[in-house]
Amino acid sequence: MISDYSAQNIQVLKGLEAVRLRPGMYIGTTGLDGLHHLVFEVVDNAIDEAMQGFCDTILVVLEDGGVVRVEDNGRGIPVDLHPDEQISALELVMTRLHAGAKFDEEKSSYKISGGLHGVGVSAVNALSEWCEAQVHINGKIYAQRYRTGIAEEPTKEIGTTGRRGTIIRFKADPSIFETTAYNFDALSNRLRELAFLNRGLSITIRDERINPPKIHEFTFEGGVKHFVKYLNEHKNALHQEPIFIEGLRDDVGIECALQYNDGFNEIMYSFVNDINTRDGGTHLMGFRTALTRTLNEFLKKSKYAKKAEEPLSGEDAREGLTAVLSVKVPNPQFEGQTKAKLGNSEVKSIVESLLNEQLELYFDLHPEVINNILEKSLLAAKARIAARQARDATRRKNAMDSAGLPGKLADCSEKDPALCELFIVEGDSAGGSAKGGRDRRFQAILSLWGKMLNVEKTRIEKVVTNEKLQPIIASIGAGAGNDFDPAKIRYHKVIIMADADVDGSHIRTLLLTFFYRYMTELIERGHVYLAMPPLYKISYDKQSFYAYDDAEKERIFAQAGKNPEKIAVQRYKGLGEMNPDQLWDTTMDPGQRNILQVHLDDAVEAERIFSTLMGENVAPRREFIEENALLVSNLDV
Repeated sequence: MISDYSAQNIQVLKGLEAVRLRPGMYIGTTGLDGLHHLVFEVVDNAIDEAMQGFCDTILVVLEDGGVVRVEDNGRGIPVDLHPDEQISALELVMTRLHAGAKFDEEKSSYKISGGLHGVGVSAVNALSEWCEAQVHINGKIYAQRYRTGIAEEPTKEIGTTGRRGTIIRFKADPSIFETTAYNFDALSNRLRELAFLNRGLSITIRDERINPPKIHEFTFEGGVKHFVKYLNEHKNALHQEPIFIEGLRDDVGIECALQYNDGFNEIMYSFVNDINTRDGGTHLMGFRTALTRTLNEFLKKSKYAKKAEEPLSGEDAREGLTAVLSVKVPNPQFEGQTKAKLGNSEVKSIVESLLNEQLELYFDLHPEVINNILEKSLLAAKARIAARQARDATRRKNAMDSAGLPGKLADCSEKDPALCELFIVEGDSAGGSAKGGRDRRFQAILSLWGKMLNVEKTRIEKVVTNEKLQPIIASIGAGAGNDFDPAKIRYHKVIIMADADVDGSHIRTLLLTFFYRYMTELIERGHVYLAMPPLYKISYDKQSFYAYDDAEKERIFAQAGKNPEKIAVQRYKGLGEMNPDQLWDTTMDPGQRNILQVHLDDAVEAERIFSTLMGENVAPRREFIEENALLVSNLDV
């Protein structure tokens, strides 16, 4: 067979064609996250101006028709003719990949920048149905309009101005994106984060799609210190003011704030050039090493030295810690496409040395603070040792039991975790129906009983030995806390199936709190789901219909036409009221069930909500309930 493969088969993508052809390579996804990515790429340019000290105000506006406008008062994108390309610098930046001042190392136009590849605003332009750029610079206004990334005409002067800055206005291309409906709250969360990281910067987001417009304004003069206070707002702090450390060393700027509370969880956020490094990196390693070393040094010379069975571990030193670390690195090296982990080896020692010095100085001046922290860390160490002994005992017990699985688990026959589902069901009655109705090839059932432990108020050693949580830990098979290993997860769908009433909601919340605190990656990897059992069974004309909310019940009534008086309505108070066939048909059958996947889109707000709802302080919980009571559409009393 003669191949017809020749030079004619080689296609060259010019300009921004590659971005439109493979958008996922540039923005990750064409779903909602990718849509929001467009906004943040434009905002990041304004943030870069702020980091250089040229911008203190940013405005993001959601207009009708899927249009977004981003304004800043920075220097304005240059509009003069580029000496080599012979087009305006504005057009070059807007229409060419890898074009921008961030590559200009000699003149250092941007010493610090979150963007690395110069594809940001040009990618936004490429993925927009149309885009407009307006620059206020040197007393004049310049403008240019683009369609699918291509300039419609050269940059032109359109008027005079008394301000400076850049305005980018664009409409995401609906032929590329799955949705063009922006989520105001999701955008607000990231903008709030950026305001925390750039103290004094004012960021406003306005939603003009509704009347009156919804507006959030973010300005935090305290920067990361204010960030930590925000995170700890509903917690009992061990010291009133966060410890704040700031410095510049070897061209690396460091800001760090930390505050301990009487809880048992570590809350740690790290950033490089305002990029959230979710997977940490060398800067976080430096922080953790310095903190653990400093606490152990103070422990040796303290009155608590004799109480220590062994040196404090990093885990001990960070129990109840809330911290934010923000570093500004001139040439950051990120591991992976998502920029989630910093790789610069020199940053570890830079952060470590500065924190060693500053923490030692702070604790010398504040002996009451270090004493409170040492007391808590020693209790954490004792709990860690107890938890280790409990785990060892559990492993020895499981070693004698070849299966190592709890008796309450009715396992499935399938061994591939990607095909397996675990239903966690409260109560033996509901568990019995679930076992009878399931497809035992791939569906496992774990019945729970009795009162569930609130892990928000409990240390790890109580969690791993709790008789209600041990079966869940053993069934999922990946451990808990620092021992959690996602490679050992036995089911890729862990489905919480609780009654559709107040008690069921409480159980769901307790289980979600446990997963969030001790199996975070189970949620992050998309393995946690909520079953959606029906609220009503409606029977008429010898047929049965199921309604999952009141609105659906009313639709079924409407469909009944002239026979509504012959409707028999059963309100389900519990899953145990359903026989196995009904539970399969309504809640467990993959072909027709409704299940909700649990996402962790905003870790900051998730942290605050779990602390508010499940923590020790009653007042914030009451306030949260009162504020949200009017939003409840289905209240079971």
